[in-house]
Amino acid sequence: MKTLILNGSPRKNGDTASLVKLLTDNLTGEFRIVDCYSAVISPCIDCRCCQKKPVCVIDDEMQEIYRYIEKCDNIAIASPIYYSELTGKLLDAASRFQLYYSAKYIRHEPIEIRAKRGAVILAGGGSGSTQQAFNTAKLILSQVNAKDIFPPVCSHNTDKVPAREDRAAAEKILEIADFFNNNIQ
Repeated sequence: MKTLILNGSPRKNGDTASLVKLLTDNLTGEFRIVDCYSAVISPCIDCRCCQKKPVCVIDDEMQEIYRYIEKCDNIAIASPIYYSELTGKLLDAASRFQLYYSAKYIRHEPIEIRAKRGAVILAGGGSGSTQQAFNTAKLILSQVNAKDIFPPVCSHNTDKVPAREDRAAAEKILEIADFFNNNIQ
């Protein structure tokens, strides 16, 4: 079982990181965490090369991530909520999934990515909603062939209660781990 986690948080020991750690502590198989703030991943530059052939011309860490995506069984998006949305660095990385969109909708070619399960983990303390961030994450997950997406897990009171102390969120994270661990293709 292989799981990819796209972590959109700039804080290595923050609320989102604590939820990701709880998830990885309970996963079986291998996992890879992509820290979108420290990874060398440029955003899509709309060069349109992928509209003509199945390649992204930007040579950075995303090339290795593409290979992992094609083989993984599960993918999770974890992000703080900024203005009711996923973080910009996570969206930069996700913009590179244009490669898969172009294959499916422009070149009309089959996508060589195994079907996978997906999950969305959100943390925030502001007054905004989590719904927009979840909708964006679901759209991103659909581009990488996530067919079965777990309901969102949100620790949305982090101004008052750190995510590591949010029992309801912790219980849901454990449910995600079980959901991923029982993903038999």
